[in-house]
Amino acid sequence: MPGEISFDTAWGPCRIGWSNTGVRRFCLPPQSARRQNEGPPAFVRAAIRLVTAYFEGQAVDFSPVPLDLSDVTPFRLRVYEALRAVPRGRVVDYGELASSAGTAGAARAVGQAMAHNPLPLFVPCHRVVAASGRIGGFSAPGGPVTKRRLLELEATPLELREGIARPTRSVLTLSESRP
Repeated sequence: MPGEISFDTAWGPCRIGWSNTGVRRFCLPPQSARRQNEGPPAFVRAAIRLVTAYFEGQAVDFSPVPLDLSDVTPFRLRVYEALRAVPRGRVVDYGELASSAGTAGAARAVGQAMAHNPLPLFVPCHRVVAASGRIGGFSAPGGPVTKRRLLELEATPLELREGIARPTRSVLTLSESRP
């Protein structure tokens, strides 16, 4: 059954929405608290545990979480899929992401896809930076400050270009998340 629920994290309240097929929307803190009477399905409870662990500083793997991206264009879907392959502790620039999505030269369109990303963290748009290595914009609450905080939480060196080391923390997967 589709729904939406707010939950608390170490960074503040988040909100997650779902359809019968997957997570459909995610809002970073701060968000107004809207709760529903019925509990979410198991895949949403697992996603909430992963988000909570993420904001506690644990390395988590969001890739097993089913997503419902049925409302996005085919171009944005390709971009979001390519971005989900960018590992924690790494960044790409808009042009690199466009190339990875099979549309070299579409950096501006990739920027628009990032600005309309319905699932930050699950589709990690904070890992996309300007070609110059500058952090760039971020459409979530807090803007570039939040983007920088997310990159720091992921142990991403903020030089942001070549030679970025992989984080040393292990990754928490969906099946290993706490009950």
